[in-house]
Amino acid sequence: MKKLYLFLLPGLFFSLHASAETLRCGSDLVSLGDRGFEIKRKCGEPVYRDTVGYTVGPHQRLELVIEEWVYGPRNGMTYILRLEGNRLVRIESRR
Repeated sequence: MKKLYLFLLPGLFFSLHASAETLRCGSDLVSLGDRGFEIKRKCGEPVYRDTVGYTVGPHQRLELVIEEWVYGPRNGMTYILRLEGNRLVRIESRR
């Protein structure tokens, strides 16, 4: 029985806090790599938007803004989209 709990515990954690590569907004899909204007066109304005920091670009000569956009709750799920340099790099969902 103890082994069963050890097996189910990680699954429970990931079901409450998951990361995905796409987000459905009506009949549209938002995918990693999409630009900010594309996300707004498909999903509308986020309910919350915050600049969380800056990072150095791939060629070390460019500073990129890191933002998090929040959508939801939708059917009990809240979605947090992380954009770096106005490109979507992560979609996180929480119940």
